[in-house]
Amino acid sequence: MTLCYVCPHRCGVDRPENMADTNGCFGSCGVGLAPIVARAGLHMWEEPIISGTKGSGTVFFSGCNLHCVFCQNYDISHNGFGKEITIERLKEIYHELIAKGAHNINLVTPTHFTEAVLKSLDEPLPVPVVYNTSGFETQDTLRRLKGKVQIYLPDLKYSDDIAAIKYSNAPNYFRTATEAIKEMYRQVGDYHIGDDGIMTKGVIIRHLIMPGMLDNSKRVIDWVASTFKPGQVMFSLMHQYVPCGRAADYPEINRKVTDAEYKELENYLMASTIEDGFVQEGDSACEDFIPCFDGSGV
Repeated sequence: MTLCYVCPHRCGVDRPENMADTNGCFGSCGVGLAPIVARAGLHMWEEPIISGTKGSGTVFFSGCNLHCVFCQNYDISHNGFGKEITIERLKEIYHELIAKGAHNINLVTPTHFTEAVLKSLDEPLPVPVVYNTSGFETQDTLRRLKGKVQIYLPDLKYSDDIAAIKYSNAPNYFRTATEAIKEMYRQVGDYHIGDDGIMTKGVIIRHLIMPGMLDNSKRVIDWVASTFKPGQVMFSLMHQYVPCGRAADYPEINRKVTDAEYKELENYLMASTIEDGFVQEGDSACEDFIPCFDGSGV
């Protein structure tokens, strides 16, 4: 019996080897141990130093250890769309993407499949591995990934723990995520960008602006500014919130961020000590940028 404590929910259940196995229990993520993938392909809509000119070799895993009511990937994070595959097939997908010119292998919401990810990376890849996560991670799990991941791409969604519980079922999110990010930085150190403009190692902290939650965003910016010096990590202020999933059940977030809200936060960021990173323009808040989860590449 293997009890699962891979994420901060620490469910302690004996997850089944695959979804057809009825002898186990499903934890908060709702899936077994075998990886389930909804899409794999070259992705052009990450930060420029990740996507570059050829694309990021992105593997979208199904399920999630968070339960964000507004998730743009709701069909795969909550509704379970995807195909269960073997670890050998996962390795093949990596190499197929690399053969297509992928600058990196980008693992999207991989936390609940950590065991499979570790096995799939038992041999080093010729391109960096990107760990694209909600930030809701345990330090124990992250330490197991040391040396296998070169780039960490965590969200820092909330400084407001009440909002984290309400919208994502993530108790103690801010403390958990900030400690996780510090562990990520301890592993990979200061970011590095190659002569071709592509990141080879480092941490990019992402923050999604949400409607009516300016103070939440300002405290996130304050933490990054007070924790890291210029040249250590990068910060990405994201203006792509579109009400998805069950956002309609929460009227206060069932709208896009206004231009005035965005401008106030952009000015706040520019006035901080954060020098390295990215901002998004208003046209990023569009459903056209949400990938089509059709099982392609799987």
